[in-house]
Amino acid sequence: MERAEPDAVSVRELRMCYGRTEVLRGVELTIRRGEIFCLLGPNGAGKTTMIEILEGHRRRSGGEVRVLGSDPGRPGPGWRARIGVVSQSWRDHAQWRVGELLSYVAGHYPDPHDPAELLTLVGLTAQRDHPVARLSGGQRRRLDVALGVIGRPELLFLDEPTAGLDPVARRQFHDLVTQLSGTEGMTILLTTHDLTEAERLAHRIGILVQGRLITTGTPAALATMTTAGTEVRWAEAGGQRRELVEDPSALLRELNERFGCAVPELQVRRQSLEDTYLDLIGR
Repeated sequence: MERAEPDAVSVRELRMCYGRTEVLRGVELTIRRGEIFCLLGPNGAGKTTMIEILEGHRRRSGGEVRVLGSDPGRPGPGWRARIGVVSQSWRDHAQWRVGELLSYVAGHYPDPHDPAELLTLVGLTAQRDHPVARLSGGQRRRLDVALGVIGRPELLFLDEPTAGLDPVARRQFHDLVTQLSGTEGMTILLTTHDLTEAERLAHRIGILVQGRLITTGTPAALATMTTAGTEVRWAEAGGQRRELVEDPSALLRELNERFGCAVPELQVRRQSLEDTYLDLIGR
């Protein structure tokens, strides 16, 4: 049975060519059920093409792809109702009222969420009777998520979900995504250029560069891959000192012995996901 498959997404030797240009080159990827997986990569890396293939909107040139147990290029009956999509830009239904729009979309699914309960989940109960045109940017993104999950999808695609949001709206959106993953058990595939967002939300991260998935791992594991080392800063002789070291322990002992007390303005900045990302892209 398709629903018995342990993985939400399984990709083997995925290739995509546009004429003589190879956009995806032998991508291998597995996403476990209930996981928040973040796909990172510079513009032109092939992220959009890969997501469109997984969503069933684009046919691949080669390789094997299974999404919720089915080939998205030849999905079976009811497969599309099992996925949800929140795209980078939304189509406004400016004159629709929020509650009416959710109820209308819910009518197209066999077992939808109750629209009123879903409005509570995404924090839009007070805006139920508001026209979509009156919503703020953050509220519209939450409405987008509500529309994406109204059919109780097993897998949700989020493409640059917080682009253009202010810090408060972005944090609220992050809390919503975490809640959906935790309480709904939903698998979420996220694409973003915000490395802080990826580090905050993702259980695992994959980095796609020039059509190849060059590494995957937890944010903490990826952070240790960089060759940038750990940065140690302190104040000495009227100026700022800075050293990059692989292991700061010896340097910190030396500084403590030298000053005999608290080291002035000491800062220790360990490797981050951003360091790894920039290091890998640079290589």
